[in-house]
Amino acid sequence: MGALAASLDRKASGSTCTLSASGSDDAPAFLEAVADSSCSTVVVPSGTTLSIQSKMNMTGTLNKHISVQGTVKFNPDIDYWADNAFSFDFQDQVAFWLLGGKNIILDGGGTLDGSGQAWYDEFAKHSSTLRPILLTVFQATNVTVQNIRMINGPEWINFVNEGQDITFRNITISAVSTSKNAAKNTDGWDIFRSDNVVIADSNINNGDDCVSFKPNATNILVSNLSCNGSHGISVGSLGQYEGEYDIVQNVLATNIRMSNAQNGARIKAWAGEGVGSGLVKNITFDGFVETNVDNPVVIDQCYETSDSDCAKYPSNTYIQDVWFNNISGTSSGKEKAVVASLSCSPDGRCSNVNVNDINVAPPSKYGAAEYTCANVELSGDAASLFGTCDTTG
Repeated sequence: MGALAASLDRKASGSTCTLSASGSDDAPAFLEAVADSSCSTVVVPSGTTLSIQSKMNMTGTLNKHISVQGTVKFNPDIDYWADNAFSFDFQDQVAFWLLGGKNIILDGGGTLDGSGQAWYDEFAKHSSTLRPILLTVFQATNVTVQNIRMINGPEWINFVNEGQDITFRNITISAVSTSKNAAKNTDGWDIFRSDNVVIADSNINNGDDCVSFKPNATNILVSNLSCNGSHGISVGSLGQYEGEYDIVQNVLATNIRMSNAQNGARIKAWAGEGVGSGLVKNITFDGFVETNVDNPVVIDQCYETSDSDCAKYPSNTYIQDVWFNNISGTSSGKEKAVVASLSCSPDGRCSNVNVNDINVAPPSKYGAAEYTCANVELSGDAASLFGTCDTTG
């Protein structure tokens, strides 16, 4: 206990426990403090950087306030994490840190640093490298994460897995490479098997989805985000795994500023032989202001599937009751004049898709905006922009 005692100062029983840097692995002291019922608040003080050199399992935590005012920095020992990170079957994900339990607040104005550059460079050389998620909220109820900077995540930044009543507010995310090797797959949030999640009032600069609603994400509010360099606010991808039924239902994404992005508001579902099935229902994208976005408005119900295979094996992930409302701004011109593409599988797999107040312009050299659609009947005051949708299959 000598090494731990040097890193943990109990200022008052039942009150605040303050961590200090030990000069070696600070994970054990951090874990001890959070597990200690006499520490109702655990503080990483301003000016302190904890070096996390081993995995941290904080599941089962109860009634805890973790105040990160300084920095929690994960050591980029790629060989260690390759053998020891927590693993998830879903999309072959691994994690540095599991935070779970009930009634937890993580805040403080400090920084979580994933030391991502080493991982970006390693992944460029070895694409099979599994890169850890920065923060995983796992099997948790009533958790608030607020006023935190999250930088240099090796891959996904936040993973909410099997959570209930989870709130993120005033989060700043930056995952940007300083070498020629891009910071890939650095999703801001991935929500999986979770209900009643709020993500609000945050700024994200990353290289993949700003927020992604993975299988069985329900009752989600995403509000007042600024997303730069991302792949959009994305439902999916869904229906990837044979024998599994994916649901994403009751999602509102509102007041979103999307800049220099691959996509804006997007729904993506797999088709083809040997994939899964599911339902996307009651999804609203509202109040998006987009700047230099490749694909501002997207439904792709033949995701990662050829046209011929999608015609032969339409998606079994049905899409119902969708609203794209009040979407404005500019496209990048990557798709020339096309600013919206609503491409459903054949055989009636999309229904009640509504488009209202859409005003997105391509670069002037491409002329007037074009709107495309397939295998869907559109409703709303912008439906006339799309004309008659193509029928395939």
